[in-house]
Amino acid sequence: MPLPFLRLAALALPLAAALPAAAQVTIDITEGVPDPVPVAIVPFSGADREAARFGTEMADVIRADLERSALFRSIPEEAFLSRPDNADLRPDFNNWRVIGAHLLVVGKTSMQPDGRLHALFRLWDVFTQEQIVGVTYTTPPENWRRLAHKMADSIYNQVTGEDGYFDSRIVFVSETGPADKRRKRLVLMDQDGARARYLTDGNNLVLTPRFSPTKQEIIYLSYDRPNQPPSVHILNIDSNQREALGRFPGMQYAPRFSPDGNSVLITMTQEEGNSDIFAMNLGTRTLTRLTHTAGIDAAASYSPDGFRIVFESKRSGTQQLYVMNADGSEPRRISTGKGRFATPVWSPRGDLIAFTKILGGRFHIGTMRPDGTEARILDSAYHAEGPTWSPNGRVLAYFKQDSAHDRRVGFSPGMWQVNITGGAPRRIETDTDASDPAWSPISP
Repeated sequence: MPLPFLRLAALALPLAAALPAAAQVTIDITEGVPDPVPVAIVPFSGADREAARFGTEMADVIRADLERSALFRSIPEEAFLSRPDNADLRPDFNNWRVIGAHLLVVGKTSMQPDGRLHALFRLWDVFTQEQIVGVTYTTPPENWRRLAHKMADSIYNQVTGEDGYFDSRIVFVSETGPADKRRKRLVLMDQDGARARYLTDGNNLVLTPRFSPTKQEIIYLSYDRPNQPPSVHILNIDSNQREALGRFPGMQYAPRFSPDGNSVLITMTQEEGNSDIFAMNLGTRTLTRLTHTAGIDAAASYSPDGFRIVFESKRSGTQQLYVMNADGSEPRRISTGKGRFATPVWSPRGDLIAFTKILGGRFHIGTMRPDGTEARILDSAYHAEGPTWSPNGRVLAYFKQDSAHDRRVGFSPGMWQVNITGGAPRRIETDTDASDPAWSPISP
């Protein structure tokens, strides 16, 4: 079960009056590529040694979250002219302005008599000398990392005006062993790569995990019987309860949930040899066929309003992207130009579709508008595939590997993230090779 949080009232110092939003440091992430905002994050002071350790680690997590977003630039601690040890006092803003900080984060931690961790943090605007936000939390100490992610989400929200994504998780396929005998297991981790844990034991080949948009549930394929079609399972990651949906001959991709979580899209190969897209109602287990062409139709993804579906198809002779209504009517091609297009995924914001493009012997991760316009390439590699959206629709995770000529990565597939508004792709460290990620909604 998820660990409980107790969020207390927002804090305001008597001498820090509410500030109009227009006067605060803000980032407009809808207009071009913004310059990262310089932020100073002071290690949180602790009432005792244990609390101080939590405070230092929480500040490190907040710093890493904000930097990974590519919207913030952390000022090194060695540049600090002072280190406030009381988060309840008004900072000396001259000490932070002179080193170029626009934002200042301070906090403190303490252990409660009942053993819970109590933490406070404040975000200050160095220019206006006003507090932007101040919040306290109380939580079991083992939940300290989630608490830090929540603080980073609060900072992201206050500065950008949009929801954060740091308190979320990613499931992926862990790959070990030789190339001709790979062992594949499902692994769940925080979006930054921490707290990884195995969800399957590796006795059966597992593929294409997909998160529910409404629950902490994963749907995936498992090849658990020799010479049999793969079985489809739904796993609740908090209770570890599994539900088998059945076996579907010719299935190549795990189903992908509808926005309300009540149905899934399934790709199956029919007797005539081509693949088509079906919708399955999870309550009644009934299947409705949505495509009826001679070409291969696959990898379908709902729009966030549930009214449309994007998918890949070879109906025109090459692998391209199409959008149709949720009932399968009015399909139209949206991908243009050279190359093949695959693995489309609709953004939770509804404004973009992520895709994989294969051109010139390389794979490219990109985005386009739902009508096919404004296509952009965000990363390229010898092999790159499987984009998945962060809950706020601002970051993509995917896996990639480069050829032997690039020894920085080598042959092993690894997990990467890129902010769609700008910034260089960043690798997410995993203990094993990693492929086929799927991003969760914000944790409850």
